[in-house]
Amino acid sequence: MAEAGPAGGGGTRYRGALHPDTWEEELEAIPMFMKRCPAEIDAARQPELACLQSLLFDEERGPAELARMYKNEGNEYFRERDYRRAVIAYTEGLKKKCEDPELNAVLHTNRGAAQFYLGNYRSALNDAIQAKKLKPTHLKAVIRGALCHMELKNFSEAIAWCEEGLQIDSKEKKLVEMRAKADKLKRAEERDARKAKVMEKKEQCQKEILLAAIKERNIKLVLEPANEEEEVSDGLAEISLDGFHPDNATGAKVHLDADGNLNWPVLFLYPEHEQTDFIAAFHENSRFIDHLMVMFAELPPWDLERKYLPSNLELYFEDEERTEMYELNPEHTLLQVLQHERYFVKAGTPTVLAFVKSSPFSKKYFSGKKVHQL
Repeated sequence: MAEAGPAGGGGTRYRGALHPDTWEEELEAIPMFMKRCPAEIDAARQPELACLQSLLFDEERGPAELARMYKNEGNEYFRERDYRRAVIAYTEGLKKKCEDPELNAVLHTNRGAAQFYLGNYRSALNDAIQAKKLKPTHLKAVIRGALCHMELKNFSEAIAWCEEGLQIDSKEKKLVEMRAKADKLKRAEERDARKAKVMEKKEQCQKEILLAAIKERNIKLVLEPANEEEEVSDGLAEISLDGFHPDNATGAKVHLDADGNLNWPVLFLYPEHEQTDFIAAFHENSRFIDHLMVMFAELPPWDLERKYLPSNLELYFEDEERTEMYELNPEHTLLQVLQHERYFVKAGTPTVLAFVKSSPFSKKYFSGKKVHQL
């Protein structure tokens, strides 16, 4: 039925005709001219599509026929590289539980291929396993399973799958090449594992020698505890800079030098200015005063009052368990301090606090605390 065109227009427009401004969008909504089918069909808004869908997947059809239709639909999505929808279609086909083992093997194999391209290698492998159970000679399933094992770095399993496939077709190029690649990677992995084991054994041996040297000197270590109560341990702590983020730490650890002397990472704290200094390798026989002379050869930029002179500093360590302080003699060596009965090395890093003599801050800091002289 025709209706008059707009005022001033020269033609007659039919009811239901495509609008000249939006005809492309309207044409795309017609099932016959659709380039892509929507993922979900709304029967109220798209009655034509819903009708076609019900005709295509009529439940009166047999399970095998419906499964085959979903397989074909999945193949179309796969060709378009829409692997997510392909998985959905193949899954719908498997839900029909048809009694054709070959068709089910194909559905599993195809779904596995789609899962593989989505990066879901474990799911893809499970489909390959199911397909192989249904049809042991299904070469595509065997190849897919081998590829999954390669991606999962299960090289021994990949080799086994390749060998199984080569029994079906001894000239299959993909399997021949994959078998060689898997064998090469497996050998490299085993070599690396042997090297790592040798290195681990060597490191453990060095750690035991180091621990023996520490015990011989009667130096006490404290492990970082899992709970709030710290315990003195006979084991060697994993050594790091306590309180520092690993990204900012130097990675320095206590070690024995060529002469059998211990060198420790030592942390100096300046509470008044909330500053720190770190010595990566403090020789156990070095004196504190020797390091202070180097560290304060030039005054630090934060010492605006120019008070931090080696002769004007006092050094302490804290007995956290008793909340008591011990003043060090700067002429003492690190070893002498570490061997003190109340010194415990926490997290492998000895810590020393430095204060300006008789400063208002130090007086306030030590107020109410018991201080011992070494």
